[in-house]
Amino acid sequence: MWRTVAVRALRGAGAGGPRTASGAAAAQLRRRLESELEDIRGAGTWKSERVIASRQGPHLQLAGGGGGIINFCANNYLGLSSHPEVIRAAVEALEKFGAGLSSVRFICGTQSIHKDLEEKIARFHQREDAILYASCFDANAGIFEALLTPEDAVLSDELNHASIIDGIRLCKANKYRYKHMDMQDLEAKLQEAQKHRLRLVATDGAFSMDGDIAPLREICQLAQKYDALVFIDECHATGFLGPNGRGTDELLGVVDKVTIINSTLGKALGGAAGGYTTGPKPLIDLLRQRSRPYLFSNSLPPAVVGCASKALDLLMESNAIAQSMAAKTQRFRSKMTAAGFTISGKDHPICPVMLGDARLASVMAEDMLSRGIYVIGFSYPVVPKGKARIRVQISAVHSDEDIDRCVEAFTEVGRKHGALP
Repeated sequence: MWRTVAVRALRGAGAGGPRTASGAAAAQLRRRLESELEDIRGAGTWKSERVIASRQGPHLQLAGGGGGIINFCANNYLGLSSHPEVIRAAVEALEKFGAGLSSVRFICGTQSIHKDLEEKIARFHQREDAILYASCFDANAGIFEALLTPEDAVLSDELNHASIIDGIRLCKANKYRYKHMDMQDLEAKLQEAQKHRLRLVATDGAFSMDGDIAPLREICQLAQKYDALVFIDECHATGFLGPNGRGTDELLGVVDKVTIINSTLGKALGGAAGGYTTGPKPLIDLLRQRSRPYLFSNSLPPAVVGCASKALDLLMESNAIAQSMAAKTQRFRSKMTAAGFTISGKDHPICPVMLGDARLASVMAEDMLSRGIYVIGFSYPVVPKGKARIRVQISAVHSDEDIDRCVEAFTEVGRKHGALP
């Protein structure tokens, strides 16, 4: 009987197309939302989603027939999203372990491949243990609340990623925000925070919007001086910064001074999804007991685990892929600077072309696409007002010809729209 009722209900729900809620409150909500959306369009900050009809890579096919597009805005730093060995590892994991676990880790969702990947992550970062999350956003949402109490303090760079900011908001610790990479201000905040039991300095290792790298040596020196711990988010560093691609702590020689690392599997390490925390084993054990995004989210799908595991194998076998980034990044930055553009950051494959005006960034990005270059304009609220830019991201699989073609297109479009003399 119940099966018949359920089938009828499902059939009824699908009849007649989409339905909307009725009533005065629903109508009022619709009017308010439509007004807000119109304001976004009017401000020139509307974010359209281009539909890709091919796999991620240096060259793309867009839905609707747009082919031969050179992609300069993915986080596919090492080109591993479409690496044949990475794809093969995903297929093998899918066939052996299934599509998913339909469960969280502590109930019925831990497979041998999850434990193997966590061990591999800890070994890669030279840490004691690691814990997997559905994303690094979840990792950042899950650590501060579990670790910090009202007796503690967290000191956060003002330009930290939104996920760090949101994670800190969830905890009950005393919150201090220091000026971006300003060590004098950080020291003042650390002095003020001495009254608290535990002090945690939280920073991006590499800042995703500006392509600048945190002064970790100085941060760690201050942390040691004021008896604080250091946390870094390495999403835009893991896999390609440092001699072996381990990140900013390796790059700046402070591996033994950074206590906690959060990072992602969804950028350089295969590009699928997933995040993690790595650090002291007692911390990881505590997160397994108390971190809400871990406790209440399904396990990572086996195919994602297979991708990331193979990506780490490739990195630990050879540092050649990680080292290939430097020359390509320098080529783009030097040629764009010579053309007259201002490129934010230093020596990072995130290369923000600073334009200031949101509408200009949006229009130039569309014109670049018409010339076969896929880039996106970034504006408020993704970046501060008045600091709109087109963020270009260099990948290890870009050729020199790809980079030169991008610079030529920028020069043409920049002159057309008055961004260059």
